[in-house]
Amino acid sequence: MSEHPLLVILLCAAIAPVFNELRLRLPLVVLELLLGMLVGPHGLGWVHMTDGIRTLSALGLSFLFLMAGMEIDFALLRGRALNLAGVGWLISILLGVALTFALQTLGVVSDPLLVAVALSTTAIGTLIPIMRDAGELDSDFGRLVLGAGAVGEFGPIVLFTLISAGHEELATQSGLLALFVLIALACAALAMKLRPPHVIEVLARSLHATSQLPVRIAMFLLGSMVTLAEWLGVDLLLGAFAAGSLVGLVARGPEGEPFRHKLDALGFGFLIPIFFVCSGTQVDIDAMTASPSTLVRVPLFLALLLLVRGAPALLYRSDLDRRGRLRLALLSSTSLPLIVVITSLGVATGRMLPENAAALVSAGIASVLLFPLIALALRDRTGAA
Repeated sequence: MSEHPLLVILLCAAIAPVFNELRLRLPLVVLELLLGMLVGPHGLGWVHMTDGIRTLSALGLSFLFLMAGMEIDFALLRGRALNLAGVGWLISILLGVALTFALQTLGVVSDPLLVAVALSTTAIGTLIPIMRDAGELDSDFGRLVLGAGAVGEFGPIVLFTLISAGHEELATQSGLLALFVLIALACAALAMKLRPPHVIEVLARSLHATSQLPVRIAMFLLGSMVTLAEWLGVDLLLGAFAAGSLVGLVARGPEGEPFRHKLDALGFGFLIPIFFVCSGTQVDIDAMTASPSTLVRVPLFLALLLLVRGAPALLYRSDLDRRGRLRLALLSSTSLPLIVVITSLGVATGRMLPENAAALVSAGIASVLLFPLIALALRDRTGAA
C-alpha cells in the first residue's frame, strides 16, 4: 500500500492522456478505469480508499453530473430527439421489468424492479467526454445520443428515488420529488429572467481575476442543489444534474465559452478523473471469478444492458442508417455510475443479492470498456468507406 494514494491516483489521471498520444485510441474514461484497476487493492495494492479520497471521488461524481447537465441544451433536444428518447426509455424500462421478473421466476434475482432500473440506465456523464473527444458532441448524431442519454439518466434517477422510498412513503417521496423539480424550474426561470447588464459585466470581469466569481457561484449552486436534494430525500445525483442544467442555461452561447472552459479544466482536469480512477480501484476481480454463478451473470447482465437500452434504437429508422442505429444502441447501453449507486443501496438494504450486485457492476464496467470502443470503430469504418 502506498503512503500517498492520492499521488498515485493523480499519476494515473496524468498518464491516461499520454497513452492516447501514443495512438492507443482508447477513451480516457476506459484508460482511467483500467489504471484504477491496476493500482487498486485488487491489483498492485497501491491505492486504498480513505475518507479524504472518498470525498474527492464523490465530488468528482457530482461534478460529472454537473457537466452532463451543462451539456444538455434542451432547446436543441426538444421535439423529435427528446420524444424519441422518452419513448425509448419507456420501452427500456418495460422490457427490463419483463426480463427481470422472468429471471425472478428462475431464482436469479430477488428484487426484479431494482435490477430493471439498473439495466435501464445510460451513463450520459461518461459518454460526454467520449463524444467530445471524438468530435461528435455537436453533430446530429451527437444530439440524438445526448437525448437518449439524458432521459436514460434522468428517468432511472427519478424511478430509483421512488422505489427507494418503499410503499408506505411513496406518496410522500413523490411529493418531495415534485417539490424539488418545481424549485429547480423556479430557479431556472429566475436565472433566465434576472440578468442585469451590470451583473453580467461584473461576472465577466471577475472571471479572469483571482476572485473567479462565476466559478465560485457555480460551485455554490452545485453544493446548494445537492444539499437540497439530500434534505428532500432525493438522489444527490439529481441535484448535481439540476445544478448543471441551471449553469448551462446561464452560460449558453459564445459569451459563456470562457466560463465553460474554466469548469472543463476543473472537472475534466482534476475531479472527474479521480472519480473514474477510484471506480476502477473498487473492481474486485477475485470476487468476480471466485464464484462460477457470479462469473456467468456478468455476460448475462451485459447482454441484458445491450438489449434493454439498445432495443429502442429501432425507433430511429428514419433518422439513422443501420450502422448509425447500432452505434446509438451501443452508446445508449453504456452505463456505470448509477449502477454503482443502485447496487450499493440494494446490497445495504438486503434487496439485492451480493452476487448480482458484483455482476451488475462488472457488466457496467465492461459496457464502458467495450461499447464506446465498438461504436467508435464502426464510425471510423464508415469514414474510411
